[in-house]
Amino acid sequence: MPEVNSGIFKIEELQHDAGQIMASLSINQNSNIFEGHFPGQPVVPGACMLQLVKDVLEVALHMPVLLQKAANIKFISMITPANNLTANLTISYKITEEGSINVNAKLLTNEVTYFKLQAVYIKI
Repeated sequence: MPEVNSGIFKIEELQHDAGQIMASLSINQNSNIFEGHFPGQPVVPGACMLQLVKDVLEVALHMPVLLQKAANIKFISMITPANNLTANLTISYKITEEGSINVNAKLLTNEVTYFKLQAVYIKI
């Protein structure tokens, strides 16, 4: 499976069925992005979580997409790579008649939710 987000996340397993995508991810705690975000107390940047949704959508749908509108973004908890080596991304989506992709996504591990997103993507 491909690595996404400059080597921070790697898709270990991907399930895609009728408007539902579930991705099991590993987190590379040795990614060089953690040298600057933040040294000594690294956390996964919020922008990388947002990019992760786009990347997984593109892999699952086999087409490039662009974030058109982020209606609701919630960064709920920090992901610390030393404590969290795996995560799960769930995406529910619906493709409209106009071709927009309405998305609800959630990044979590076990009982902790890290990130939620309601957004609209378009095919590019």
